[in-house]
Amino acid sequence: MSNLSNKSIVMVVAPTEFRDEEFTVPYAIFDKYGADIVVASTKKGYAHGTFGHKIDITCTLADIDINKFNAVVFIGGAGVPLLRSDAMALELAKSAAKHAVLAAICWAPTILAKAGVLTGKRATVWVGDDAEYGMSTDKVLSESGAHFIENPVIVDGNLVTANGYAASAQFAEAVVACLVATDNDSHISE
Repeated sequence: MSNLSNKSIVMVVAPTEFRDEEFTVPYAIFDKYGADIVVASTKKGYAHGTFGHKIDITCTLADIDINKFNAVVFIGGAGVPLLRSDAMALELAKSAAKHAVLAAICWAPTILAKAGVLTGKRATVWVGDDAEYGMSTDKVLSESGAHFIENPVIVDGNLVTANGYAASAQFAEAVVACLVATDNDSHISE
């Protein structure tokens, strides 16, 4: 079994309407492997999942020092536009792309697209209409320079994307594999 006891992961959820399974399944897997997990959102207080899961958020995106984390994981769901419109979420994605494993599931890869970190990368996304862009989410990725691939999970270097809740466990295991493969903790400041 992999050991992530020396790894720190920040999971980013929207304050409302994050997809419950896309949070709970990866969280349980990261926890099982011993990772230190911080959950952050745009504001403190309770974040509410689409199906009723509640998370007590004690850390905002502004509180996150990317140098203390090995991975940033963006959770999908109908609340993604709230995260995508947050400047701190976009900055976190940009910083993570340079220094950590960067992961996004469901609709959340569009956050990475807006942050400009998918250029030349293979990625997947939940395919559906995106009102902000007036096109489907796969086109949003393609327009941002990504090579959209219609698979449940895509790994491209330290980038992990997944297309929805059914791929939650596979997505989490891919993040774990990337973390194990990148046993270079030199960017972590103590």
